[in-house]
Amino acid sequence: MNHPFPDAGAPARPVVPITVAHGDGIGPEIMEASLRVLNAAGAALAPEIIEIGEKVYLNGASAGIEDSAWESLRRTKVFYKAPITTPQGGGFKSLNVTVRKSLGLFANVRPCASLSPLVATHHPDMDVVIVRENEEDLYAGIEHRQTDDVVQCLKLISRPGCERIVRYAFEYARINGRKKVTCLSKDNIMKLTDGLFHQVFDEIARDYPDIQNDHWIIDIGAAKLAVAPEQFDVIVTSNLYGDIISDIAAEVIGSVGLGGSANIGEHGAMFEAIHGSAPMIAGQGVANPSGLLLAGVQMLVHIGQADIAGNIHNAWLKTLEDGIHTGDIASEGLTRRTVGTSDFVEAVIERLGQTPNRFKSAVYDSSVGAVEIAPYRRRQRQAKTFVGVDVFIDFPNPDADRLAIQLNAAAGDSRLKLELITNRGVKVWPQGLPETFRTDHWRCRFMLKGEGGAAEVIDLLTRLAGAGVEFVKTEHLYKFDGKPGYSLGQGQ
Repeated sequence: MNHPFPDAGAPARPVVPITVAHGDGIGPEIMEASLRVLNAAGAALAPEIIEIGEKVYLNGASAGIEDSAWESLRRTKVFYKAPITTPQGGGFKSLNVTVRKSLGLFANVRPCASLSPLVATHHPDMDVVIVRENEEDLYAGIEHRQTDDVVQCLKLISRPGCERIVRYAFEYARINGRKKVTCLSKDNIMKLTDGLFHQVFDEIARDYPDIQNDHWIIDIGAAKLAVAPEQFDVIVTSNLYGDIISDIAAEVIGSVGLGGSANIGEHGAMFEAIHGSAPMIAGQGVANPSGLLLAGVQMLVHIGQADIAGNIHNAWLKTLEDGIHTGDIASEGLTRRTVGTSDFVEAVIERLGQTPNRFKSAVYDSSVGAVEIAPYRRRQRQAKTFVGVDVFIDFPNPDADRLAIQLNAAAGDSRLKLELITNRGVKVWPQGLPETFRTDHWRCRFMLKGEGGAAEVIDLLTRLAGAGVEFVKTEHLYKFDGKPGYSLGQGQ
């Protein structure tokens, strides 16, 4: 074997403490395998082992993590995590989401590069990095059942969240020599939430004239990523869209098992494979450790051991190039030997110090360092004016006219006047269509006539409650610098 250990005459490399979790399912197997490679390559690491995941959930910790583990994470600020299993039902929260949000790991970075022709793909020139916002959007996990028929999930998009992730994507592109950043959103439908994301993208893009930029609607953008990924370089998008297209991109290059990701924040970072714990193959010794190993490569770059990261990445490429594959990527004509987890790792270790012949060698510049995260600069607040309220009502009768009569009678001489009723976002009063299906969940928009504020809302709700109207939530309507901060209904 010719893997290079650090030169005995060279200055000692600083040892970096990291927190390590072996996870559930195939997690312990692939973490052990990945650490073997990192150790063999000479990575200067001091792992602190913590227990997270299914056992912790079932022992009564609903978040899947205990206080002692948080202490390690806050101390090391570097988390190398194998996949974990979240028990179904019972209100258990996703540990990934909990860690990302609790530690402020706002940027999820997933490189997806083709390994053609040695891993089968229809897109041999694909080389895309997906930068996904990690903390908000629908993954805020704020859900409510409001009526017998209807549940809701709040989609939260903030200007600070948009600015941080978009600027991170452009900075990542700049320091890594990328040429273009593409924004994916659905602002033709969600004009306020996704509209803000797109607006911020356009604002920040002007600060990077050296980098091309464009925008796609998420549905056609995802379709193009699947059939023509060569059109993309760096993609930045919100949480749910990024989660979906990351798996699309991983499958396009050959297997979700090949994907690693970095979760980056101002106060720490987490590195993990993008796939799950795959309990159906746990303990069989057949799992592909590549995703977690490549996450380890990202980790080494992040902590300043870029030379070792490049050595491992090239040894991994050489292993694939030599036709040594795990079963998930094995294919006739390209695979010389199908191996399990342990033999695959041994093959990588044997090739440390070698570079691939057919693949482009991986090169990590130790002088570049991690992407600098600029502090958020809060802008001057806009003038905010109260103009009305949406009252959401549980009313089991499908007759919108009957509901309007009841609401108007209850409101009486209130300054808030009923202007619109919608059902699942479609106008049903006034002049609704009889064909429109109605649930028991109604948005009833009252607009302010004259001056007023919260006191008028309290007065209106008191009147409605006295009339037996069952309201389940309210949303105040404001204008910001004279522009509506709410979606308009049909005809408004």
